Amino acid sequence: MNGITVFVALATTFVVALGTPAVAQAAPPPPCQTGQVVAQNGLQQSASGHRAVVLKFVLAPGDQPCTLTGYPGVDTGAGGPLLHAERTLSGFQGGLRTDVLPTVTVAADQPQYAVVEGVAADRNDPYHDCPTYTELLVTAPDTTETFTVPVSIDTCELQVHPMGSEW
Repeated sequence: MNGITVFVALATTFVVALGTPAVAQAAPPPPCQTGQVVAQNGLQQSASGHRAVVLKFVLAPGDQPCTLTGYPGVDTGAGGPLLHAERTLSGFQGGLRTDVLPTVTVAADQPQYAVVEGVAADRNDPYHDCPTYTELLVTAPDTTETFTVPVSIDTCELQVHPMGSEW
């Protein structure tokens, strides 16, 4: 072997032995705090007597990305008697396809979603019309600020599916 070949072989061995420098990984965003996210009506749909409101959670202007895990709190507002949404993984119009609650990141360009679902027929009295609610009171998971979200949903019962729900 000539000198250049030996030098290249040694240099290659040296680089491989040292490896490449580790790339620093950014820490995941922290959990969202009260005031960091805003709840909105993202979409409404209905099918076969079921009603759904897709709740959209957006980052408050000027805030940094943060994470949400679990279920938002949802109660009915104006339109009928108070209903507290039952927490369920999935229903007729959406939800999760897994038993593991995901942690989702809310960023300025990355809203996140949860699904609220109702049934437009009274299971105990099919001749009884369900009230039409014009607002939902929504609290993001692990926060305390409640938002009044305008909706139009006729329902006699209410479910909420976790953050990261599909519809």
